Amino acid sequence: MSLQVTPLNNIGAEISGFNINDPMTDALKAELKALWYEHGLLLFRGQDITPEKQIEFSRIFGTLELHPLKAETSEEYPELFVLENGGDKDKFFTASYKGEEIVGRLDWHMDLHYTGRPNHGALLRAVVVPSDDGLTGFGDLAKAYDALDKETQELLKKIEVAYAFCMQRKHMRYVDLEGYEPGPHSPRKPSDMKYPDFPDSVYPAVVTHPVTKRPVLGIVEQFLDRVITPQQAGLSNDEAIELLQYLVDHTRKPEFHYFHQWREGDMVLWDNWRLMHCATGTRPGVKRVINRTTIEGDVQLGRVLSGE
Repeated sequence: MSLQVTPLNNIGAEISGFNINDPMTDALKAELKALWYEHGLLLFRGQDITPEKQIEFSRIFGTLELHPLKAETSEEYPELFVLENGGDKDKFFTASYKGEEIVGRLDWHMDLHYTGRPNHGALLRAVVVPSDDGLTGFGDLAKAYDALDKETQELLKKIEVAYAFCMQRKHMRYVDLEGYEPGPHSPRKPSDMKYPDFPDSVYPAVVTHPVTKRPVLGIVEQFLDRVITPQQAGLSNDEAIELLQYLVDHTRKPEFHYFHQWREGDMVLWDNWRLMHCATGTRPGVKRVINRTTIEGDVQLGRVLSGE
């Protein structure tokens, strides 16, 4: 069996030439894992598989993590998390963007980043897809770091950044709030969604990937709050704020992005230690169902802030 590797737009690769339902040798599994680390994102199209097969395939890339929100999983497949638009819970995830109501839009983020221990990755499989919208975007923060000038790279090695978890998007300091209005049922505090009130987490501004050892820009806009003691790196508070805005703008450059238009049966696997992702959302009432399996993060990349 020979794999075909086709680069996607800007980042990632489509992998074809095999059927996930066929038996896999250890050599093939090792090749797939190596391709994952090489590209950060892998796309597999037209895979007609059961939930059991998705779970089995996902385990090639690491131990699976059960999702903390048990209400969204089934007793039969506890490793499977169902992402669904078009149901009763839409009202909690509906907001207005420039006058248009959208369900489930998500800013650029890394999963569980706010805990200091992000998961290693995830695999999404499209079950029901809308005719338009509902895209998932991915951004390569290793490439974003590589594209910075040497002076900025050296400065970033000297600083740490803090992330502050909150439920209200309007309180996030570095997301684009132009034209945004929360919906009437938007949660106002973590307990509204049965989330804990997470303490701030802190990361190096440059994170070393635990496996590949590549430097990864430790900046994502969601929950990004501040530089820790910027004066220790020779920065004033004003300079630190301007630096974070510059870096957020840098991560938004299209050359680091791939936006996936889903087809039924598509599977996308990404490395959450390297890539950020976002969701464009759907219009109210539009059905979208994605099955997700999550690869456990077994390395502490950040730390919980106990004091400054």
